[in-house]
Amino acid sequence: MWKRFTFEDIRIIAHYLGTLTSLFSVALLIPLATAVIFQEWEAFARYLLGAGIALTIGSLLRMARIDPGRLTQQQAMALTGFVWMVLAFIASIPLAMSGHYASYLDALFDGVSGLTTTGACLVMDLEHLSYADNMWRFVMHFLGGMGLIVIALSLGLLSSSTSGLYSSEGRSEHVVPNVITTARLISSIALTVIGIATVLLMLFCLAAGMEPVRAFLHGLWISISGFMTAGFTPTSQSIMYYHSYFLEVACMVLMILGMVNFGLFVAVWHGKTNLFFKDMEIRTGVVWLVVMGIVFMATLSSTPLFSDLLTMLRRGVFMLVASASTTGFQVVTTNQLVTVFSSGAILILAILMAIGGSSGSTAGGIKLSRIGLTAKSIISSIKEAISPDSAKVSIVYHHLGKQVLNNDVARAAMTVSTLFVVTYVIGALAGIAHGYDATAAIAESVAMASNGGLSFGIITQGMPASLETIYIIEMWAGRLEFITLIALIVKIVVSIIPARKANYDR
Repeated sequence: MWKRFTFEDIRIIAHYLGTLTSLFSVALLIPLATAVIFQEWEAFARYLLGAGIALTIGSLLRMARIDPGRLTQQQAMALTGFVWMVLAFIASIPLAMSGHYASYLDALFDGVSGLTTTGACLVMDLEHLSYADNMWRFVMHFLGGMGLIVIALSLGLLSSSTSGLYSSEGRSEHVVPNVITTARLISSIALTVIGIATVLLMLFCLAAGMEPVRAFLHGLWISISGFMTAGFTPTSQSIMYYHSYFLEVACMVLMILGMVNFGLFVAVWHGKTNLFFKDMEIRTGVVWLVVMGIVFMATLSSTPLFSDLLTMLRRGVFMLVASASTTGFQVVTTNQLVTVFSSGAILILAILMAIGGSSGSTAGGIKLSRIGLTAKSIISSIKEAISPDSAKVSIVYHHLGKQVLNNDVARAAMTVSTLFVVTYVIGALAGIAHGYDATAAIAESVAMASNGGLSFGIITQGMPASLETIYIIEMWAGRLEFITLIALIVKIVVSIIPARKANYDR
């Protein structure tokens, strides 16, 4: 049962919230240093202010309790819900002051989009955004994709007594038994992949005639956005800007790697390649992408933009991978997406975003593991129905090792999947109620809640503030996979509603 917030709960949560907010102030030093390097003094002042605000708030909150002790599971969930909300508001302050946003709400939208690795944006005149502001956008992607808790654990800012925070952030699997070692392994894998990709993409940019410093920054930013399955790019034309087939292939490889469970990276590194090829998510993902790919290509073949096979393969496959990985990179314009693509093709992209990648990866959406577990659960129910009463049905699957399906696992998978679908529907109805086309409203809602980021023409400057707020909530809820959000709301409601007095009258 959920209990009310006690004064002690508030003190403990405030202390850990202060720790994470202080860490956020350190992250703000990266765009601050970028501003110094490129002599962007106006941006320097903004990020100095942002870092100061984060450090001040963090220090004050840490004073709430000197020795916070071990977090309970309920406290961990409440803290995670709070920290993602608080840090989004702080992250948006330097952006809102840049002059590239029509309102603070637009800047907040981009802050939430960055931290949740959604990748949709409302920035104006992106091509003239400062280096510092661009750097901050991709730092947010890295923080959000890795998880604020994972980074804090890997840096030793949180102890093993806070291990409940790890699962409350949408990560339920441990690469190794120790949660801090798990966090450090995940961080090491991500930094290695991003480092290699940065060098490779930088070479492609240099070959295209870009100056060295700019080529390095573009390579770094696209590498972060690709592996974090995020979607921000330093130009408004997304990946189309580079006109490079090799860069597009590299981005697809990055997006596919971002879809894979971090635990499988470690298994392969240790020579356990059999775990990779037997894994239920990998097999489910291959079948899913092949089937949806065939249907998607069939829908594209009837459109003028994809009249030849080479164009269909180059642009179609890229959009397929970008959607399935919930990255949001584009090699077609938003106008082409909503006018040239058929409604069937748009719905296929929406379905791919709705499902997303693997659990334990940087991808969003329902996750392939939940689809696989739901399918296994259905098979189990059918087997139980047709088997003799004395027979015991056991369903085995491979996911980071051999697993036996039980009712709790199946129920949890179905619960989160249902919550995703309900959120997709609510967001779609909100879009329709605001007067938008039904197909675009459905696809846009899925893109927000799955943290997919593809734009179907609704996410633009001047969009209704009410719908923008709904999309912000969708991004937040989808990144935390609902359970943490629901837990926070329940905890607050239980604390606000007056306690019922026992009635002993007969």
